[in-house]
Amino acid sequence: ESLIRSKDVPVYPFAPKGEEMTNMTDEEYKKIVEKGIASCHRGDVFQIVLSRRFQQKFIGDEFNVYRALRSVNPSPYLFFFDYGDYKLMGSSPEAQLVIQDGTAIVHPIAGTFKRTGDDEADKKATERLLEDAKENAEHVMLVDLARNDLSRVCDEVSVSQYRQVQYFSHVIHLVSEVKAKVRENSNPFELMAKTFPAGTLSGAPKFKAMELIDNYEPTARSYYGGAIGFMGFDGSCNHAIMIRTFLSQHNTLTYQAGAGVVAASNPENELQEVNNKLGALKKAIGLAKDI
Repeated sequence: ESLIRSKDVPVYPFAPKGEEMTNMTDEEYKKIVEKGIASCHRGDVFQIVLSRRFQQKFIGDEFNVYRALRSVNPSPYLFFFDYGDYKLMGSSPEAQLVIQDGTAIVHPIAGTFKRTGDDEADKKATERLLEDAKENAEHVMLVDLARNDLSRVCDEVSVSQYRQVQYFSHVIHLVSEVKAKVRENSNPFELMAKTFPAGTLSGAPKFKAMELIDNYEPTARSYYGGAIGFMGFDGSCNHAIMIRTFLSQHNTLTYQAGAGVVAASNPENELQEVNNKLGALKKAIGLAKDI
């Protein structure tokens, strides 16, 4: 923490280079959302999360982007990992899996509205979010999926918190908490295998949703939707989902976001949800050049 905030370390200026790139246009993204809606109507899936990738070339030190991101989007999980050939840095709001004292915990996040910057307007937006049929249907599906995932390797599965409103820098989310008792003969690796990837990044049913994602999205997801964290020798585990996260490689930042698509979805609204989720990342890139 002190190193991040210190002014006494060498800093190399960061600057974006060229225009932002994307793996599909707005219209192309709306077309795959339409395919997702059709899949829901056919009964292939109840919900599917479809994402879009962006890239920005840069010169200088991308650590400044992380410093900016911490400032503009404080989140439960803040991380910067340097793997030599590439770096991963993010501000994720969502846990993939937490295991503590024999209890497994998942926090499904589903249901998203944009923040306005005005407290009264945000209060009204929250009321609309809590009453929005599409957002709530999506949330219920993913809470049920989390319960189902944990029930495969745990006992005493329960929903300890349901549809709690949480505020982040650019968005308002609906968040629930699903808890379960870890079986004595189980271990964190088994639980991770049974719960990965998160339903909030794939859809329901999970396997069919992943098949369709592979068909509809033009680019393999790579790190996006993965998990990063630790597993302890005592059976503990804490992993964040890699959302609101940058991959830095070959002087290029890659970042991605998705939207949950159900039968009642509107392609324009899902496009806007992706843009809302990317707001903090794009703002961090803009601010980093002034550090």
